[in-house]
Amino acid sequence: MIIGIDASRALTEQKTGTEAYAHHLIQHLLPLAASAGHQIRLYFNVADETVAASLQARYPGDHVTIVNVPLRRLWTHVRLGWELRQSPPDLFFTPAHVIPAGYHGPSVATVHDLGYHHFPDAHPPNQLRYLRWSTRHNAQVSRLVIVDSEATRQDLQQLYGVPGEKIVVVYPGLTPGLAPVTDQAVLRAVARKYKIRGDYLLFIGTLQPRKNLARLIAAYDRYFESNDGQVHKLVLAGKLGWRSEGIVKALTSLKFPNYTGIITPGFIDEADKSALISGATALLFPSLYEGFGFPALEAQHCGTPVLTANSSSLPEICGPDGALYIDPEDLDAIHAGMLRLMREPELRDRLSASGRENSKRFSWQTAAAQVLELLEQASRGEA
Repeated sequence: MIIGIDASRALTEQKTGTEAYAHHLIQHLLPLAASAGHQIRLYFNVADETVAASLQARYPGDHVTIVNVPLRRLWTHVRLGWELRQSPPDLFFTPAHVIPAGYHGPSVATVHDLGYHHFPDAHPPNQLRYLRWSTRHNAQVSRLVIVDSEATRQDLQQLYGVPGEKIVVVYPGLTPGLAPVTDQAVLRAVARKYKIRGDYLLFIGTLQPRKNLARLIAAYDRYFESNDGQVHKLVLAGKLGWRSEGIVKALTSLKFPNYTGIITPGFIDEADKSALISGATALLFPSLYEGFGFPALEAQHCGTPVLTANSSSLPEICGPDGALYIDPEDLDAIHAGMLRLMREPELRDRLSASGRENSKRFSWQTAAAQVLELLEQASRGEA
């Protein structure tokens, strides 16, 4: 079988959730596809000649064909769609985007979350319309829809009327190379790199409204006040997203010296993530909506206690005992949870142990094997 895969998102330099998903899934799919006797076509939109020349080395194998067809705008629906119609694979798979309009060959799509439906104000109007269309389009034309969680599966059924038997949950894996760091010299070096001094609480993710950072900042402000400044720092690690003005306003409204306790280092290099997470006293992740919630799982794997929301996919992913759950819309609850994590070392130890155990459920090897089996089923028309 020839499997065509939209690999365009896998090359993004600063990878967030969906880009990292595409990258790691493709890397783990390739050897499994070779063992099963399948041919893989990877479609890219790379204009840089140096990067384009390196693609075959990045994705090696006699069974892998690189199809690089760059176009500045409308690549998916114009250039990729044309390529698929001219030379159709037996099955087309998109791990992080949308099936091209006008392509009607057998296909499987991935829908990562429907956060835009729950929080439409977090997106520009044109992007919101496109997200709604692309989800509906993926559900209509694909033979199967892969989702990251049962929570997203239920959303697709309830909000878009997608039949339950057409949706399959495949849990992503943990970032390869992510591991607990105990070497104090390494922990100190990474903290210095991001200008962090002393103990700290950590948030990792795009700084955008649905991450609930305005409430987290307000809860930290209370915590700072109640401890006379003798507190942990709060590190908000990630790049600014759309409509981040509310977060900036929440930061700038803090009175001196409270705002000095908050550090915004920007995007974290992948090589530093293990140490940054391991060095934190706790991960604070009170997100209003997540289709999966990679940061919480990564913290668990590193043995860092997690405070997170009791909604969307987060309890499903973190497990019943793997996190301290709070109502993300209740400022008092977020503040109280922070205080508990600071004042109860036995709670931190318990969450650390149960979180590490929970993280063992997730593997890219397992995810890739499940996805390949689904692609084979869909190509045979068994979906």
